[in-house]
Amino acid sequence: MELKLIQCEIVDGIATVTINRPDKMNALNAAVLGELACCFDALKSDASARGVIVTGAGEKAFVAGADIAELAQMNPLGAKDLAFYGQQVFARLETMGKPSIAMINGFALGGGCELALACTLRTASKTAKIGLPEVSLGIIPGYGGTQRLARIAGPGVAREWVLTGDMVTADEAWRVGVVNRLFEPAELKEGTTKLMKTILSRAPIALRLAMETIRRGTNMSQQEGEIIETDMFGLAAATADMKEGMAAFLQKRKAEFKNQ
Repeated sequence: MELKLIQCEIVDGIATVTINRPDKMNALNAAVLGELACCFDALKSDASARGVIVTGAGEKAFVAGADIAELAQMNPLGAKDLAFYGQQVFARLETMGKPSIAMINGFALGGGCELALACTLRTASKTAKIGLPEVSLGIIPGYGGTQRLARIAGPGVAREWVLTGDMVTADEAWRVGVVNRLFEPAELKEGTTKLMKTILSRAPIALRLAMETIRRGTNMSQQEGEIIETDMFGLAAATADMKEGMAAFLQKRKAEFKNQ
């Protein structure tokens, strides 16, 4: 599929996916969702892409929400179908098996906030604004926002953000655990790239197993989650990367992981 509304570039193992509608504050519409779906599918199978950074074009917006003009034309069945499709697209990113970072360079509202929540981690410019304003439009978050926000920051934060519809500052989003790291605007790209490079220096299979364990464990009891953890721990111990990592530590050298 030819990408017209998003850009994807892979450099040194890091794929940067940029929603490129700056004149529309990078708002999500059906076409953008379709391109994201194709892009995420391609990156999942592309061995040259070991991590993904998602961001928006320009300095004003990460993604300022869904395309309201498009949403205003929805009927009930169309709205349900759109929500389901958006959830499936974001799930492709969340379950890709590769670490992803939302690099929030401006407004991340509505569907933009939900896209960021679907990433493994989130970094933000100190000037960014984040929120789920859907109730002010007579709807609710539909791309997984009610569920992921409650799991990331707790039900109390989710209720406040969703029920007020207010925008919050990047500082507040960091305080409640939605944003992992804050940067000055001029340092956001460099800081986010450095974070991703740190992650990608670790054992690739261990990264996948750890992400899956955390994701699956948040939907079950601690005891059930620990059973999955023991299974994943055992799988990691069967890898050549485990042997390399242990040997490198004992020999006081840098590990050279092979994804094996």
